Amino acid sequence: MKITINNKEIECQSNKTILDVAKENNIEIPTLCYQDGFEPSSVCRICVVEVDNKLLPSCSTKVKEGMIVNTESKKVLEARKINTELLMSKHIKTCFIETKEHELCKIAKNVGIRQIRFAETKKVYAIDKGTAIITDNNKCILCGRCVQACQMQNVNAIDFAYRSYHTKVTPAYENKLDDSVCVNCGQCLLACPVDAIYEKDNIKDVLKVLKTKKHVIVQTAPAVRASLGEEFNINAGTLVTGKMVASLRKLGFKKIFDTQFGADLTITEEAAELIERLKENKNLPMITSCCPGWIKYIEHFYPELLKHVSTCKSPHDMFGAIAKSYYIKKYKINKKNLVVVSIMPCTAKKFEIQRKEMKKEVDYVLTTRELARLIKIKKIKFNELRDEEFDTPLGLSSGAGTIFGASGGVMEAALRTAYETATGKKLEMLEFNQIRGMDDFKEGSIVINNKTINFAVVNGLHNAKEILEQIKNKKCKYDFIEVMACPGGCIAGGGQPIPTNKEIIQKRMNALYINDKNKAIRKSHENPAIIQLYEEFFGRPLSEKAEKLLHTSYIKRGT
Repeated sequence: MKITINNKEIECQSNKTILDVAKENNIEIPTLCYQDGFEPSSVCRICVVEVDNKLLPSCSTKVKEGMIVNTESKKVLEARKINTELLMSKHIKTCFIETKEHELCKIAKNVGIRQIRFAETKKVYAIDKGTAIITDNNKCILCGRCVQACQMQNVNAIDFAYRSYHTKVTPAYENKLDDSVCVNCGQCLLACPVDAIYEKDNIKDVLKVLKTKKHVIVQTAPAVRASLGEEFNINAGTLVTGKMVASLRKLGFKKIFDTQFGADLTITEEAAELIERLKENKNLPMITSCCPGWIKYIEHFYPELLKHVSTCKSPHDMFGAIAKSYYIKKYKINKKNLVVVSIMPCTAKKFEIQRKEMKKEVDYVLTTRELARLIKIKKIKFNELRDEEFDTPLGLSSGAGTIFGASGGVMEAALRTAYETATGKKLEMLEFNQIRGMDDFKEGSIVINNKTINFAVVNGLHNAKEILEQIKNKKCKYDFIEVMACPGGCIAGGGQPIPTNKEIIQKRMNALYINDKNKAIRKSHENPAIIQLYEEFFGRPLSEKAEKLLHTSYIKRGT
């Protein structure tokens, strides 16, 4: 069909909205409550356009043959401005003094608002200072994006409560997030356009400990190197590994190590665990355990299936365990003087290090965004830094460790090692393209010792539910399953730069696969530092010492 937008005739499909067609034709319409991949709620009315002298929300209005649309009429601009002013009245009055503008602030400036005209008498809410995520209803404009994100994750920890003037977003019964089924994935945080949800900030803690005489070391997750540059106006998907390491040295860390070392260690243990379970035909399918958001989800909603979860700790916790045992012994460091800091793309890692099962192996977690803020606080000129290398031995890693940050990467890394350690043969093709990319559900199979092993990869917790239902109903055909809580994997974690959309996620993901391909060593069990660790310390995968330090158990939680 044909419609007209701003006097331009456009051909389009009948199932599209006005906003869809405008985007396809590079016609800008501002949006706030709208999110790609979600049903439009038409709450904010920022995207209004004029059709037949009526103002309609472009996000939810379907096109019709001969429709004439104006996105910039006087009527539209006035309505857009006053709707923005009304939203601003709900928001705490910091928009024009914050150092980094959020979405509402940018829209306000674009429509010509320089001060808040309407002053709503608003109840002052207590700020929920959770273990990992903080929510501030004083900043909330009730756009509903966080609620949609939580529903999409199939967690439903938060929703609207009360009516009219008293409406607020809260967990059930106004409980705190830490007392709810929240899994700390941070997808609500990425969705919030007004910074009403943000991570618990540990920058002051880290700055304080860096000023002491303690031996402070830091590890960085694979996903961080592919996204940190965005905070310094570097294109998404640019690897900034060398500059990241250089900035951490300037900040004062004694040693800069790589969580990819921990990933290689995880794979070595996890592959051995998989092979053992396959031999015994016990607790299959085995499900990966490196995502703390996913672990908390199964603890809340499917605790009866916990026996299927790998007992391996996550890579950064494995690293912490090694740092506080092997590392201090090898380099004669007093354990009381060692502080381990993790730089993670994930908000759930802040919760994970508080778990009793993890025995405080990691002391502090900073998100990618927090690291960027820390670098800026210290006035380090990130873009001008010369590349530097990780320290050895815990900074050595394989390409398999790199791809941990992408959905499918853990599975691919594990299969490379499981095949070779089980068969004693070289795997000819290292790429498992069938489980790469951003599809919700990916699957494949591999023959190991004449047995066909079926595997699957899911990302996003709504997809995890589907496969858990299959296991529960004994209809699951898979032997090995990877689950990541965040869509696209860690690369789209709640601690990553904002915006994090599909295009940006794909670019970050591609960077990790390129990094893997360029690595001299691409299999975890061939990492010389891992080989040395087993020779000097563990003896073999799944040894008594390895089970004690590198493996854990999980608990049933209420719903």
